Amino acid sequence: MDVAILTVGDEVLAGDTTNTNASWLAREVTERGSRVVRILTVPDDRRLIAETVGEWTTAFDAVIVTGGLGGTHDDVTADALADAFGRDLVVAEAVREDVLATMAAYRDRNPDRVGAHDLEIDVDAWAALPAGCRPLINPEGLCPGCVVGNVYAFPGVPAEVRSLFATVAEEFRGDAVSTTLFTPQPEGSMTEAVASVRDGFDVAVGSYPDTEGHNRVKLTGTDRDAVAAAADRLRELIVVVDEQG
Repeated sequence: MDVAILTVGDEVLAGDTTNTNASWLAREVTERGSRVVRILTVPDDRRLIAETVGEWTTAFDAVIVTGGLGGTHDDVTADALADAFGRDLVVAEAVREDVLATMAAYRDRNPDRVGAHDLEIDVDAWAALPAGCRPLINPEGLCPGCVVGNVYAFPGVPAEVRSLFATVAEEFRGDAVSTTLFTPQPEGSMTEAVASVRDGFDVAVGSYPDTEGHNRVKLTGTDRDAVAAAADRLRELIVVVDEQG
């Protein structure tokens, strides 16, 4: 399964918010045997989000979108998803009830804060999702996620991304397997060894330097035996240590 990750937010592009969602999602997807083949960050631009999703939904097996869901002035991702699939925004009763329950719980927990501020939300704006989607009720926050076709959309708060991804994680199972070897050898001294393994086995080989520990060599493929054989061959060609140092 080839997966693309689209993160949305002016604050990410400005450097005000670190894009931890993309790296975390990439690890989770990869650990399940699928491949992340594209990561892109775009601003809160409804047209651009819609165009990107529209292109990616046919180019990749699955698309993950984070950020821009909700009822504030700059939350345009739900509108963009609806545009990309030619659908209207609708409010499912179960989603509306969850938003209301979440707000009621918040008011109960924070009576002084609520009393000191004029806190009124547009429930429909927070609950609206593209028609025909599969809503993902959010156990960590106010705004739901959703699945539209092969597009999985989550709010941008990291705790909410992780909680919602857990509800669909098994849908990202793929057939890729990988093995990582650690070595004290400088990356430049492994060029021929890496090339030999890459040419001799049906695997992808990545070499990743680490200035504070041992360098990593990662072998990835869809045939478990081929990956194991490639790793055995590489152990014969370079110095390998048991653990990262």
